[in-house]
Amino acid sequence: MSITKESELIGMQQVSEVVAYTLKEMKNYAKPGMSTKQLDDFGGKILNDFGANSAPNKTYQFPGWTCISIDQEFCHGIPSPNKILKEGQLINIDVSAELHGFWSDNGCSFVLGEDKFGYQTLVDASKEVLKKAILNIKGGVRIADIGQLIETEAKKRGFKVVKNLTGHGIGRSLHEEPSEIANFADKNNKTRFKKNSVVAIETFISTHSNYAITLDDDWTMVGNKGGYMAQHEHTIIITDSKPIILTEKNEIWG
Repeated sequence: MSITKESELIGMQQVSEVVAYTLKEMKNYAKPGMSTKQLDDFGGKILNDFGANSAPNKTYQFPGWTCISIDQEFCHGIPSPNKILKEGQLINIDVSAELHGFWSDNGCSFVLGEDKFGYQTLVDASKEVLKKAILNIKGGVRIADIGQLIETEAKKRGFKVVKNLTGHGIGRSLHEEPSEIANFADKNNKTRFKKNSVVAIETFISTHSNYAITLDDDWTMVGNKGGYMAQHEHTIIITDSKPIILTEKNEIWG
């Protein structure tokens, strides 16, 4: 969507603060021995207390309130009482919601407790690359140029990008134009970022795979060549200079 009046700005700020708070609280609540279903129910209650609706559940009938992916699951992991969190795991939580007709999206990957398996370098790379990408976005910048920046920065750190997972426009629905804000230089994409538009910018930084494939549950995605992936995401408003980061209160940058 494009912000054209103050009421739209306020609406986007409100829903963005809800998803940012929910993500932060879920990350802090996660503990070894807890199931991903318990963690999801905790997040779902927060959304409900704010009067917000889970975006994936409302839009796609996703079987959970949030997406929680662990270990080699890249994204869209279904919360389950049978998936138990463990010390040192790589966890991704993606929280998106609708409130009063406005939609916002954010996510983060993190290591649960002690970094026993060495995932922190991947997580830090995803955070750093997202920050650099967002700080280079303003009205008139080509989307493909930001994709090239993300891929270049990932490669500098020894990682790959997942090419079939992308950021997207957002605001009056979960996915809007521009429909694909890729993590690589898509030469076919001539689109430019537009001032006052709202987009969700996401990094998909991986150890081995360039593509994500869907498992038999029709939701969970893993790498075509295995390995691990870290994702971080903010919803932003594009300006003539630095973007307004609507989900900044999730504190994914510390």
